[in-house]
Amino acid sequence: MHTLAQLRAGTLAGITRLDLSDNLSEFPREIFDLADSLEVLNLSGNALSSLPDDLHRLTRLRVLFCSDNRFTELPASLGQCAALSMVGFKANRIEHVPGNALPPLLRWLILTDNNVSELPSELGQRPHLQKLMLAGNRLQQLPDSLRNCHRLELIRIAANRLTGLPEWLLCLPSLTWLAYAGNPLETEADAAALEATASIAWSQLLLEQPLGEGASGVIHRATWAKPEQPAATVAVKLYKGEMTSDGSPLHEMNACITAGIHPNLIRVEGRIIDHPQQTDGLVMQLIDPSYRNLAGLPSLASCSRDVYADDTRFTAAVALRIARGIASAAGHLHQQGITHGDLYGHNILCNEHGDCLLGDFGAASFHATQDNLESRALQRIEVRAFGVLLGELLERITSGLSEEERLRLEDLQQRCCQPQVLARPGFDEVVQALAVLNADS
Repeated sequence: MHTLAQLRAGTLAGITRLDLSDNLSEFPREIFDLADSLEVLNLSGNALSSLPDDLHRLTRLRVLFCSDNRFTELPASLGQCAALSMVGFKANRIEHVPGNALPPLLRWLILTDNNVSELPSELGQRPHLQKLMLAGNRLQQLPDSLRNCHRLELIRIAANRLTGLPEWLLCLPSLTWLAYAGNPLETEADAAALEATASIAWSQLLLEQPLGEGASGVIHRATWAKPEQPAATVAVKLYKGEMTSDGSPLHEMNACITAGIHPNLIRVEGRIIDHPQQTDGLVMQLIDPSYRNLAGLPSLASCSRDVYADDTRFTAAVALRIARGIASAAGHLHQQGITHGDLYGHNILCNEHGDCLLGDFGAASFHATQDNLESRALQRIEVRAFGVLLGELLERITSGLSEEERLRLEDLQQRCCQPQVLARPGFDEVVQALAVLNADS
């Protein structure tokens, strides 16, 4: 983190990224001294409510973060920034989004946790738009013009006031990751599954070291003193209350419970009751430390694509085992009326043998369990996410794959990602194709 004193002293000359959080109520004009080099500007965590009209003087600016400030309107000056492609204004008080505030090269827009009730039609006139984060607002509909955004891959519209998903949304050729939980349109979670979940008293749990923290909560290693049984080592996830980019943490918890049992899903042991601060939480199986995340989160540059370590390589057997496991898990979720919404390598834990677990239900949404056009389209959107994953695995297979097998996998990957949503295979067909290929190899 940089300081205002450094900026004013001129010691930051030539930097490409500026991170400045100093309870600012006005935009420091000294930032313009960095115009020849500045590409990423992070002013999150201040008290700003406006940006200067001449912001376009920052001619190299590609990324702007202004989360956790006091904006009530998306600043119109953003629209004059010729190179700006990523705009983040999470957790402000934004009610109005002017059409002229959207920069021409807009690729990634974050308006999570605001008070937006309407979006301008100009949003659909941004052909580079790829990620759209709108969870936790007051939207009752999406602009019809978004049907023109054929590159749009990820949409987060959870926790709004939408009563239906527009037909054109389900036909977008590149849409891959969709989260819409917490809207009136959503089918409710299976009440029977929620009621059947075991209740585990907080007094039975002894928390140990934290294992990780995400947007929705913190996971701890813990000892569970089961009544009249030997103590068990488990993982405990305690959920936060605030809105995440995907939606509500409580929707995530309900999805984890409703998902049920599958060998490629993390098993839920029960729901925590009687927490002293009334914090919601789950007791889950503890994952063996040999499991690692398959990939890293997308970067500012990769936008919607995971980042893999340079040395990530697989044998065909390991890659196919991962692919089969994830396809099977996703198909199981669809049978329960759940779309994962975030089927990505960074949400997959795997070991060196290809044993894998699909985790992080933060973007999960419920849909009808009966087969209809909407549920089929929602499921085929997720099939595209699997197709992206399969392509990433294919790129990193170094041995054990014949040319014929590679061609068959490439064909399956292309069918999963084809632009005609309903023409994509379902996960039953995907699993069968992978099983046949494995039997032949």
